[in-house]
Amino acid sequence: MRTRLYRNGRLQKEGFPVAEVSDYVADGDNVVWFDLCAPTVQELDAIGEELGLHELAVEDVSSDHQRPKVDVYDNHLFISVYAAHLDGETLDLCEVDIFVTANALVTVRQSDRFDIDEVVKAWDAAAPHLAGHGVSFLLHGVLDFVADGHLSVVQELDAQAEDLEEALFEDRPARGRELQRRMYSLRKATVRFRKATMPMRDIVGTLRRRNQELVAAPAMAPYYEDVYDHVLRTAEWVESLRDLLANMRETRLAQQGFRLNEIMKRLTGWAAIIAVPTAITGFYGQNVPYPGSGEAWGFWTSLVLVALASVGLYVVFKKKDWL
Repeated sequence: MRTRLYRNGRLQKEGFPVAEVSDYVADGDNVVWFDLCAPTVQELDAIGEELGLHELAVEDVSSDHQRPKVDVYDNHLFISVYAAHLDGETLDLCEVDIFVTANALVTVRQSDRFDIDEVVKAWDAAAPHLAGHGVSFLLHGVLDFVADGHLSVVQELDAQAEDLEEALFEDRPARGRELQRRMYSLRKATVRFRKATMPMRDIVGTLRRRNQELVAAPAMAPYYEDVYDHVLRTAEWVESLRDLLANMRETRLAQQGFRLNEIMKRLTGWAAIIAVPTAITGFYGQNVPYPGSGEAWGFWTSLVLVALASVGLYVVFKKKDWL
């Protein structure tokens, strides 16, 4: 558990017990932040009592796999977002729940995969006058870190899609199964990522409204606009990436159909070549007299006919690009 106390935009204290939070938030000039990582139900209930949080919001934190959203209550906001990280072809999502009151911000991480230290560094590196905007400033730091992470992930997904697009037209049939597996993994990761990023537009859009008094500091409006711009870029990029993957899948199916036609065309050509010698030898194998029957020149004549017919059919099929 990490705690911080700001007063008039300046950091005053760190590492104090959560039991002291209610004493600090009683003073309107104080702003309190504390962070919980995978808390127990008892810890969440204690926080709810300290800050007067709605029981439904506390219950949502305990429930797994919440959808990204923002809920507006009488005295606080409840925000649920997902931080994303791409490890190779595996998309890792970490749920982050946020309680926002008039002068307190609570971040609840479901695991330590969300690096809260980077958020703290961003707060400390910001211009000193911004910290004076209290909760609005702190919330912006968290959402900005999440939105930037989403933008980085979609860039990596797009780079992988470009690699797949190049491999799609390589003339290496032996890699077909591996290519199909990578395409499926990338499509699956994109669908999961889309579910985490698309609702971010509504979340940040709600916070940008001027009637949202908890975070509507006028000086912070451009910074929330910047987060909203990143969110829109990510959402549009994910949509275009999904369309690209769908086109790649259709192209792959068309390639397989074309290749199957090529194989059938070749097999048909070779079957025709084989059929002519079979017809000739079958004719000569009939139990009737024929020119050269019982003579050596008759045997050699049949061989010449087989060879000429086969070569002639091969040349014709080759010119027609059937072989």
